[in-house]
Amino acid sequence: MKKAVLHDLFIMEVQDLYDAEQQLLDALPKMAAAATNSDLKAGIELHLTQTEDQIARLEELSELMEFELEGQPCEAMEGLVAEGEEILDLDMIPTVLDLAIITAALKIEMYEKTGYEMTAMLANEMDHAEAEKLLKKTRDEEEKTADILEHTAKKILKEIQD
Repeated sequence: MKKAVLHDLFIMEVQDLYDAEQQLLDALPKMAAAATNSDLKAGIELHLTQTEDQIARLEELSELMEFELEGQPCEAMEGLVAEGEEILDLDMIPTVLDLAIITAALKIEMYEKTGYEMTAMLANEMDHAEAEKLLKKTRDEEEKTADILEHTAKKILKEIQD
């Protein structure tokens, strides 16, 4: 009984992550185009490449565990993406815009990192070692991306002070 209930939650969470990643395929190029800082632009472009790999990993996971990835849309990511797009429409000096983009991107990273961490925990509890491995790999990528964004923000803030 316990594993069946966890399995249902696991599938729901993977479907949520899949939809979130799909939404990012559209959002990240817009963020990269608006960024003026070269490190930020490169970081967002790296995240786009990782997002494509992460989608492939989720597809591999669904094949491995034999379930469909299509589910309800990820409303949380819809909100985060909408917030990020609103920032792109604001009239800001380039440096401040870059910091606002980093803020929006970090919110997305934290959402993704948390989703992958919890879903990996569910996989572990259900003894799905391969699924856990795939999910942790993505979680680690999300954490590294967040570190890159934070480092870029600190660098930009230091440049402003100098």
